Amino acid sequence: MPSTRASSTHLVLIPSYNPGEKVDETVRGAREQWNPVWVVVDGSTDGSAARLVKMAETDPGLRVIVLPDNRGKGSAILAGLDEAAKLGFTHVLTMDSDGQHPAALIRTFMETSMAAPEAMILGRPRFDASAPQLRVQGRRISNGWANLETLWMGIGDSLYGFRVYPVAPLAAVMRSQMFMRRFDFDPEAVVRLCWRGVRPINLDAPVRYFRPEEGGVSHFHYGRDNALLTWMHARLLIGFLIRLPLLIARRLKTR
Repeated sequence: MPSTRASSTHLVLIPSYNPGEKVDETVRGAREQWNPVWVVVDGSTDGSAARLVKMAETDPGLRVIVLPDNRGKGSAILAGLDEAAKLGFTHVLTMDSDGQHPAALIRTFMETSMAAPEAMILGRPRFDASAPQLRVQGRRISNGWANLETLWMGIGDSLYGFRVYPVAPLAAVMRSQMFMRRFDFDPEAVVRLCWRGVRPINLDAPVRYFRPEEGGVSHFHYGRDNALLTWMHARLLIGFLIRLPLLIARRLKTR
């Protein structure tokens, strides 16, 4: 049964691009746990936008924002952030539309955020046998760089997109530069928010990778996206070196 009590501060924000039929299950699962739930359809061409709009017609706790063309995950989230800010929401929980993230933990993450509204609540993935080992091992590289770039402020995982963000600092970070608009959104968001002093809180959360015959859809491209991450970490490393005295002072102050 969909959650009916609407929060005025926290919402679930789901960016979605050609997710296949898994998005229907994802949205239903999210609505069972929380109200409101927003989906930002990022120029999908697989018919999912029409299905979601139809779902929203009979569910006042669901809102669907349809972007006319594919702009990337970060851009879709920014569109949702801007609209959320206009309506007075202070926090968003982001989750993928493909069923990999645990809707059952939405309430736990939201309650943790409400108890520490100044923090960002980061999912720390727990992989099962479905996880491609190349991606599991590869993310350790990105995590290592992210921890270095923040002087080990406590980022448990830089790539897992099941998170609760404070709206105002995240929107400010994104508006301050032109990056973070595609696959580079998740790791760059946590690094830059750490630089702004937003404290990370890590909570364990399972992640499941679905095979194509199970309806799984992946838009990850090893060459293109790893090149994007490499360029991102190069930029962040320069930013880290510029901020190093401030970061050291902050770390010494919190000891």
